[in-house]
Amino acid sequence: MSTVTHTSGQTRPGAVPPAGPAAGRRAKSAANGIGGRIFNGFSHLFLAVWAIMVVYPLLWVVMSALKTDSEVIREPLSLIPDSLQWDNFARAWTAGIDSFFLNTLLVLVFSVTLTMLLGSMAAYALARYEFRGNRLIYWMFLSGLTLPIYLAAVPLFKGVYNTGISFPLLGPNKHLMLILVYVAWSLSFTIFFMHSFFRTLPDSIAEAAMVDGASHTRTFFSVMLPMAKPGLISIGIFNVLGQWNQWYLPTLLMQSVSGEPKHQVIAQGLIELSVNQGYKSDWSGLFAGVTMAMLPVLIVYIVFQRQVQSGLTAGVGK
Repeated sequence: MSTVTHTSGQTRPGAVPPAGPAAGRRAKSAANGIGGRIFNGFSHLFLAVWAIMVVYPLLWVVMSALKTDSEVIREPLSLIPDSLQWDNFARAWTAGIDSFFLNTLLVLVFSVTLTMLLGSMAAYALARYEFRGNRLIYWMFLSGLTLPIYLAAVPLFKGVYNTGISFPLLGPNKHLMLILVYVAWSLSFTIFFMHSFFRTLPDSIAEAAMVDGASHTRTFFSVMLPMAKPGLISIGIFNVLGQWNQWYLPTLLMQSVSGEPKHQVIAQGLIELSVNQGYKSDWSGLFAGVTMAMLPVLIVYIVFQRQVQSGLTAGVGK
């Protein structure tokens, strides 16, 4: 017969012992464990579906570039070609992808370099120095993130056109104007991203450099900028991806008067190839061109994946 002890130390027959705090904690822990396993199961399922949605289109584009035109039309969703057609890449390269690549690399080398230099300098000054109008300037830069580029299309085109009349070197079909527009377009996010890194760098290191006789410029380039390397790599990759895949701005600002695509960048050139092929339907060559345009940025991201993740987590942690 079960018994339970009264407060006086005696027991009463037939009573059920009350559940103690330890039993409640065990029940709560078991419930949390079941809920955690269910959540983990759903999250893993979601990630698996998401991975398939991302990886399958990439594989589809690459494998379609190795098919013949008849295979692309007959079995468009198949990932296994009958034979690998490597000549598709040579045909796409000679069709104009080579000049598109060179134009894009020329623009990106200068635009990304200027964006990183000017953005990091502005972010450092706004983050480390207190002066009148500091926050106003910072918020003015951030306001650029709220303005869609499509709303500025007409004034931007008119500004480029009028600048080209006054300064022919900066006119339409000139890469220099596109570089300047890319820099202005990317500065807002670059300053926003780097501002948090420079604000959290220790003041003692900058003060020690100043005590040793370093100027503000020397302190920035030799001491503070190397300490912000994770953030520089992350925002640099974002700028490369954004400017490499940009189509609207080159189409708006690089309209060739003569109809020749010699000034076009890669995204703009691929659209031009798809339009100019007309009834020829060179789908395998077009897929080969898309693959060549996609692989460089994919390789860059894979190579610098850890640096990008460490830069993002460092910015969040700080």
